[in-house]
Amino acid sequence: MNEKLLNETALAMVAPGRGILAADESTGTIEKRFKSINIENTEAHRQAYRDMLFTTQGFEQYTSGVILFEETLFQKALDGTPFPQLLAAKGVIPGIKVDKGAKDLAGAPGETVTEGLDGLRERLVKYREAGARFAKWRGVITIGNGIPSDYCIHTNAHALARYAALCQEAGIVPIVEPEVLMDADNTIEVCEDVTNRTLEAVFVELGKQKVLLEGMVLKPNMVISGKKCPVQADRQTVAAATLRTLKRHVPGAVPGIAFLSGGQSDEDATAHLDLMNKMGPLPWKLTFSYGRALQAAALKAWGGKNADAGRVAHLHRAHMNGLAALGKWDAALEKAA
Repeated sequence: MNEKLLNETALAMVAPGRGILAADESTGTIEKRFKSINIENTEAHRQAYRDMLFTTQGFEQYTSGVILFEETLFQKALDGTPFPQLLAAKGVIPGIKVDKGAKDLAGAPGETVTEGLDGLRERLVKYREAGARFAKWRGVITIGNGIPSDYCIHTNAHALARYAALCQEAGIVPIVEPEVLMDADNTIEVCEDVTNRTLEAVFVELGKQKVLLEGMVLKPNMVISGKKCPVQADRQTVAAATLRTLKRHVPGAVPGIAFLSGGQSDEDATAHLDLMNKMGPLPWKLTFSYGRALQAAALKAWGGKNADAGRVAHLHRAHMNGLAALGKWDAALEKAA
């Protein structure tokens, strides 16, 4: 393990004013996105869509890295350049989603564990040869009646740490993503409690499995009210609760935290990140690793045929989040655009 190289890559991933574009939707997930704009889910359409995103002029000012789906890592841009090469030429680090998705957890109704450890060591060698310099693995924690169980939290924490250790062995920076879902009717207090339990378990496992904290990036949820909760916590409360939780459980040795958007509106995801950065100084860099919150406007504007309109929308959201990562965003900038 080259500790220096892992640390340098992790620091570059959370460079000031830059964040990570999550463009790693599985074929099934992107089908849902394409359905919303009446586009058929073919490989050619997936290639054209990702090409539109990655050839957006200037997005590299606000984007440090892109998480790719396995298909995309081995695809070429419309001009024939392999996607990892196209990104690297812009100073954007190519990454790869390596998990095989959340599957039902035996003996735990309503809970899941993420699979994909089998054969991962060999796959990582192949991904690195193709240009990937970081990877992502998502553990899913569901809030519900009597859940999450400690069993579910610890099983996912253990898998996240095993994945992270294998990545570092291969010279790849792991993005460790424990996501507490925001889909239920729980209060923000319940989300905070579950996020505390989850992060505590994750860092205990990372320690046991000798993961180099300086060579990883954490991708957590924000502490937020469940979508169906009748009382929605305001932005200031979300920012304060999220920082309180992170300060309790995330060691300062971790170079950075790149949040997932998790179903928040585009503007909420930006505003929450901005508020947290305004509450600094903080022990780690705080930035974004958004999927839908960076892409929804671009997808709609693209519509399968208008790449230029898609690029304009993509650049705007990347710019807004780049400002939020510096604590320099303002809602007036959205209206001006």
